Amino acid sequence: MREIPDFPVPGVLFRDILPVLADPAAYRQLVDELARAAAPFGANVIVAPEARGFLLAAPLARQLGAGLIAVRKAGKLPPPVYGEDYALEYGTARLEVEQQAGAAGRRALVVDDVLATGGTVAAAARLVERLGAEVAGYLFVMELRALAGRSQLRGRPAAALWTV
Repeated sequence: MREIPDFPVPGVLFRDILPVLADPAAYRQLVDELARAAAPFGANVIVAPEARGFLLAAPLARQLGAGLIAVRKAGKLPPPVYGEDYALEYGTARLEVEQQAGAAGRRALVVDDVLATGGTVAAAARLVERLGAEVAGYLFVMELRALAGRSQLRGRPAAALWTV
């Protein structure tokens, strides 16, 4: 994993998992560790926020025998969609999910690379609830404790492979 100072805006230290994913053995080990950490949540659908969440959640869903729901940036999905606005560490954004995502009555695990301020995954969880699914919890590769993202998770269970 590498750290990139002042990206995407000055003052932000960006944590990049792409070097891990470029190494086949490291990527496989990462997905295996995520699968072990995901098991206690008992989820039958994995929710992936765009974009790095996709890279983790798709192989994880396959390994767990779970479904996958993609949560995308605004304007990337065909209508009808549900949308949620949220705050980032460095601005605001909007996420959307297809209304016919097939999540009703399922247990969903929201998976992303980094828990920073928690805005992205909190918005994804609100979308999951609008679909009629239960949010079983959250799973991350890394949690940035100083940014207090867990405060956005409404007391739901969360796990991270690494905390810094």
